[in-house]
Amino acid sequence: MFVAERNVDDPMPAEPAAKAGWRRFIPLAVLVAGLIAFFGLDLDRFVSLSALREHHDTLEAFVAANAVSASLLFMLVYALAVAFSIPGAAVFTISGGFLFGMVWGTGLVVAGATIGAVGIFLAARTAFHDTLRRRAGPAVQRLEAGFRENAFSYLLTLRLIPIFPFWLINLVPAFFGVSLGTYVVATVLGIVPGTVVYVGVGNGLGETLEAGRDPDLGIIFEPAILLPILGLALLSLLPVAYKTYKAHRT
Repeated sequence: MFVAERNVDDPMPAEPAAKAGWRRFIPLAVLVAGLIAFFGLDLDRFVSLSALREHHDTLEAFVAANAVSASLLFMLVYALAVAFSIPGAAVFTISGGFLFGMVWGTGLVVAGATIGAVGIFLAARTAFHDTLRRRAGPAVQRLEAGFRENAFSYLLTLRLIPIFPFWLINLVPAFFGVSLGTYVVATVLGIVPGTVVYVGVGNGLGETLEAGRDPDLGIIFEPAILLPILGLALLSLLPVAYKTYKAHRT
């Protein structure tokens, strides 16, 4: 029987869609597995104010002796915590202020949080966005188009308002096709105000612990702090309001 030889210049046969399709879920599956392992290994006991109080002398000594490696390690741990959606962001952020001070601590927290947020954003977009787009109806497509048109303003507002879970805000833009550049810039700008508040709490944690008191994690809801942040959130929506007004005028 004659069998035609395949020309070496011919493209390889396409990989079966089913085989290729499941691979897009691997990054997200890794993040989910990490979250399950975190609780399965009972690691959540280390993400608490009591654990920070118990080990603060050891942590301070380590940072003093290994400033650069400690900074990189903290940023990596923070990024992984955000990517795995591990609860306890306030404790991590306070730890940053306590161990590294106001300015350097803020920089490390913002960098770690942004890296982790980008990780889960890319994993969710890879896994679900194309599928959702194919199955979405006209109403969802219009919603996606509206969100993408004003993506920066919407995302900045969601980041500024401290009532929405951080992990949820990491996922929503992935479903609506927000560009990576817009996502990164809005994330960095949006998390700075809240980060500064909690890093400031951590910066004074030593005195708080010496006085036998716990830091106030609800400080961000104090009117003197919350109202200016809400004001920034409203300002970030002005471009959307202007576009809406201009569209109705024309």
